[in-house]
Amino acid sequence: MHYHHLPAMPSEVIDYLNCRPAGTYADCTLGGAGHAIRICEKIVPGGTLIGIDQDLDAIENARNVLTRCSAHVHIVHDNFVNLPEILARLDIPAVDGMLLDLGLSLHQIEASGRGFSFNRDEPLDMRMNTAEGTTAEEIVNHESEAHLARILQEYGEERRARSIARKIAYVRKKEAIRSSRQLARIVIEALPAKARYGRKIHPATRVFMALRIAVNRELERLREFLADAADYLNPGGRLCVLSFHSLEDRIVKQRFVALARGCTCPPVFPHCVCGNKPVARIVTRKVVRPRQAEVDANPMARSTRLRVLEKLTPESA
Repeated sequence: MHYHHLPAMPSEVIDYLNCRPAGTYADCTLGGAGHAIRICEKIVPGGTLIGIDQDLDAIENARNVLTRCSAHVHIVHDNFVNLPEILARLDIPAVDGMLLDLGLSLHQIEASGRGFSFNRDEPLDMRMNTAEGTTAEEIVNHESEAHLARILQEYGEERRARSIARKIAYVRKKEAIRSSRQLARIVIEALPAKARYGRKIHPATRVFMALRIAVNRELERLREFLADAADYLNPGGRLCVLSFHSLEDRIVKQRFVALARGCTCPPVFPHCVCGNKPVARIVTRKVVRPRQAEVDANPMARSTRLRVLEKLTPESA
């Protein structure tokens, strides 16, 4: 299998992860293993890499790519939200760094055959892990019109969510909606002419993003992962998160701020009564964006946002 994908911001990720020989690092979203192989190069001799992905294509690719890695490698087919259980099975209490890349891979868009792209005529699946969960086809054909509109509005920030949901509900009464190109055509037909052609992006972009997020429970799993992630970092260890749209980035930013602030008392309180202490510091005070040269070479990196958190050492806590 040829797995084609360019990692986003590889130099920045490796620099911010602060990889060291003999360290233990978790790439929680292997994708094309582009980040993983670079981590391996930095942690030898004696280093350990835990590579996780829920997509079996990514796992198969990683097994091929990482065979030339001289670090100790564990490749795990699972979702990153299960990192605590994965570490427990490996008898690893904590790691020196974690990477979370929340983007779609080019392989998933162009070669997975799962309907991630509105430019291809593929079954409406959209599952990262095809062994579990509800497909996009099931959501589009069986969810209520109101729930569909809510998905498109909340996850896709689609301003015409109600009109699109109404059109989907109308069409599915006559025939099942089964392919990505069929759905894209329905979205376009749901919009007035000005809205079809006056957009900077394809009219179906936000709809496809919203369905993918809903199918894979992406925001829910991201919140669950971030709730405990710092507990599994060694002191001084870093968590790097690459996000690709505002909903993800907002969740990451808010959680990082909470971990760095510690205290949860209302601002009107004269002094802290909750007793919560900061457990980490934010390394990237402002979100880091890719350089123009990278965007020119890899347009998929254009919307990348990188944020980095470092767990406090006992001396600095």
